[in-house]
Amino acid sequence: MKEFGFELRVCAWAERHWPPGDDDGDGVALVARQLGTRRRRWDTVVVETTRAALDRRAPFGEERLDSDLLHVVRNAPAAWTYYREALPDPGYPWRYVREAVHRAADRGVVETRKRAGRIELRRRVRYPDWVDRVVAVENKPDLDASAARALAEQLEHDVALGLADEVWLATRATDTDAGVEPALLEAMPVEAGILVVSASDGGRRAETVWNPRALDAEAPGTRILERPDDGRSAARFEYADPGWKRRKRLEVAERAYERGWRAYAETMRTDCRHFRLVDPGGPFPRCAAKDREQTAAECSGDCPAFEPEPPTWRTRGWPLEGGPGAAAERLLARRRRRRR
Repeated sequence: MKEFGFELRVCAWAERHWPPGDDDGDGVALVARQLGTRRRRWDTVVVETTRAALDRRAPFGEERLDSDLLHVVRNAPAAWTYYREALPDPGYPWRYVREAVHRAADRGVVETRKRAGRIELRRRVRYPDWVDRVVAVENKPDLDASAARALAEQLEHDVALGLADEVWLATRATDTDAGVEPALLEAMPVEAGILVVSASDGGRRAETVWNPRALDAEAPGTRILERPDDGRSAARFEYADPGWKRRKRLEVAERAYERGWRAYAETMRTDCRHFRLVDPGGPFPRCAAKDREQTAAECSGDCPAFEPEPPTWRTRGWPLEGGPGAAAERLLARRRRRRR
């Protein structure tokens, strides 16, 4: 199984069974793929929340609130106030804040009016504290020694920064008693959890072989900039402010809320006559021309097997609803909304 397919199955498993080993909790796991910061992108992100918290987030819409919108909605006052007096100094030009105020008003999450030539705003609904924890998972189905060393370095950076509350490695089970090669276990930082996913049943079962340590997401973090390999030179690093970490965590959570993990269809050619969705547990993409699962990189317009859907496929039903590709995208969008 390629890393893309493995990643999708880890996401599907996490959506049903997160947190590992806890079947009695009332929490909800929002799972997304390929999210992070400008410097670091995680394979899988799990946002731990509750159904009540999601209900409080729902009035702000299905689309994410970006950093500028979050600055507005989190600080919008209950009573009419001039926006430059209501909002904290953003550290960048106020004209961008004014644009964000208008965008927030267009989305209906704040109210605005003009008094004496000045823009005033007030909130409609208080933005909730809806995120309990953010968990980062790296997915590597096949780990050899060199891949383990590279991954261990990435995880060490994640642990030092402490942007996520927990850091995990998900890998495929081996024939060893531990389910994973002992040498690979030893290479990983002790703070990172290790999850072994069974490949024999399509990734429906996973077992924890190493429990992670909780990271202090509220404390200052250490951003490792350079770590020389010669063993003599000093590493370069800088501190990450707790306020920056709080903002970034919320931005990641907002993107996870919008995208989910089934957004893979947005980068694939669902309008190809060979595109299929299989396995209700996902569903997962499959290429009929290749007779196997394809990756997102393979499934593109320059794929030699690409054939657009026949026009007659797109005219069935009234009004026009498109062909099987459009139906696949609607199905995945419904699954995303259901998780919210």
